[in-house]
Amino acid sequence: MGTHSSHAIPQLGDLLRYWRQERGKSQLDLSMDTGISQRHLSFVERGRSAPSREFLSTVGEALNIPLREQNVLLLASGYAAQYSEPSMDGEQMAIVIRAIDRMLQQHEPHPALVLDRHWNVVRTNEAAPRFFGSFVDLDNRPKPRNLLDLMFDPGGMRPFIEEWERVAAGLLQRVRREAVGQVLDSELLELLKRLKQYPGVAGLKPLLTYQSPVLPITFRRDNQRFSYFSLITTVGMPQCITAQELRVECMFPTDAEGR
Repeated sequence: MGTHSSHAIPQLGDLLRYWRQERGKSQLDLSMDTGISQRHLSFVERGRSAPSREFLSTVGEALNIPLREQNVLLLASGYAAQYSEPSMDGEQMAIVIRAIDRMLQQHEPHPALVLDRHWNVVRTNEAAPRFFGSFVDLDNRPKPRNLLDLMFDPGGMRPFIEEWERVAAGLLQRVRREAVGQVLDSELLELLKRLKQYPGVAGLKPLLTYQSPVLPITFRRDNQRFSYFSLITTVGMPQCITAQELRVECMFPTDAEGR
């Protein structure tokens, strides 16, 4: 359903029905998953019964609803939001950021980036801007820099990527797979729309099975080749929106010489 402002919150029944259908669940399925009677679920969806906070928490967990969207459910039911969205520089996030910064530092001399849910780069180690900046002038790209824009833009990294169509198709598949809750919000949909405006993107076909455990990205500059695959790290059992929506992408070389 995307992110909603407090003055434009959809009806609770519509929200519950959306998430249930998004997960491919009938009311009976959800009843069996949660222990809530099908009758009660039906009454809440139809607006004939008011849910408790416990009801919304139980349903939210069963349907794997992102914390940001669980707040929307609470607001639509007349409750206060439960999950905060602290600044990355705030005290609440300090323990997470210390761990992330340690990961970034330990990954030198290879690139590592911290991305928000819309693929904007919010933090890096020293190697990442050094690597990408050796191909393009990063100072000419507005912040926050979007990693997908950088990879798809003919004025960005695209001319330096071998088999770009294959790589681009794989990245497009990653957008949904790595979306929080595996659901595309309105800003991700806008990002995909923007990417499809780049030459050749709209006609890309889904990536076929690749005969490798990973899908590497190989960059070429003059006679040099740099081949990487990525490992993605997320916060386990996040208790705030900011922590849930961060992910760390560490780029590992695929060849012995790069290692």
